[in-house]
Amino acid sequence: MSESQPDRPMTDPAQPDASLLPKIVSFQEISRCGDEVWIDNDGQLYRLRKTRQGKLILTK
Repeated sequence: MSESQPDRPMTDPAQPDASLLPKIVSFQEISRCGDEVWIDNDGQLYRLRKTRQGKLILTK
Protein backbone atom coordinates (compact mmCIF):
# COMPACT_ATOMS: atom_id res chain seq x y z
CA MET A 1 0.00 0.00 0.00
CA SER A 2 1.18 3.50 -0.75
CA GLU A 3 1.00 6.37 1.68
CA SER A 4 -1.37 9.21 0.89
CA GLN A 5 0.02 12.70 0.57
CA PRO A 6 -2.35 15.11 2.34
CA ASP A 7 -0.46 18.23 1.18
CA ARG A 8 -1.08 17.39 -2.50
CA PRO A 9 -4.68 17.71 -3.72
CA MET A 10 -6.17 14.96 -5.83
CA THR A 11 -6.25 16.03 -9.47
CA ASP A 12 -7.84 14.53 -12.51
CA PRO A 13 -4.99 13.44 -14.84
CA ALA A 14 -7.20 14.27 -17.83
CA GLN A 15 -7.48 17.93 -16.74
CA PRO A 16 -4.43 20.15 -17.32
CA ASP A 17 -3.06 22.17 -14.42
CA ALA A 18 -4.74 25.62 -14.57
CA SER A 19 -1.46 27.36 -13.65
CA LEU A 20 0.09 26.01 -16.87
CA LEU A 21 -2.66 27.33 -19.14
CA PRO A 22 -2.39 30.79 -20.73
CA LYS A 23 -4.73 33.49 -19.44
CA ILE A 24 -7.11 34.50 -22.23
CA VAL A 25 -8.80 37.91 -22.17
CA SER A 26 -11.00 39.25 -24.96
CA PHE A 27 -10.03 42.61 -26.45
CA GLN A 28 -13.58 43.86 -25.86
CA GLU A 29 -13.16 43.11 -22.16
CA ILE A 30 -10.04 45.26 -21.80
CA SER A 31 -10.98 48.05 -24.24
CA ARG A 32 -14.56 48.47 -22.90
CA CYS A 33 -15.40 51.77 -24.63
CA GLY A 34 -13.24 52.07 -27.66
CA ASP A 35 -10.82 50.49 -30.07
CA GLU A 36 -7.56 51.10 -28.20
CA VAL A 37 -5.82 50.40 -24.92
CA TRP A 38 -2.68 52.00 -23.54
CA ILE A 39 -0.39 49.57 -21.70
CA ASP A 40 2.36 50.57 -19.27
CA ASN A 41 5.18 48.04 -19.09
CA ASP A 42 8.09 49.07 -16.82
CA GLY A 43 7.62 52.74 -17.64
CA GLN A 44 7.27 52.15 -21.40
CA LEU A 45 3.89 52.99 -22.94
CA TYR A 46 2.44 50.81 -25.66
CA ARG A 47 -0.73 51.35 -27.67
CA LEU A 48 -2.83 48.33 -28.62
CA ARG A 49 -5.52 49.19 -31.11
CA LYS A 50 -8.06 47.34 -33.19
CA THR A 51 -8.28 48.19 -36.90
CA ARG A 52 -11.44 48.42 -39.00
CA GLN A 53 -10.59 44.96 -40.34
CA GLY A 54 -10.55 43.57 -36.77
CA LYS A 55 -6.76 43.11 -36.55
CA LEU A 56 -4.74 44.20 -33.51
CA ILE A 57 -1.70 46.48 -33.80
CA LEU A 58 0.73 47.04 -30.93
CA THR A 59 2.94 50.14 -31.22
CA LYS A 60 5.45 51.75 -28.89
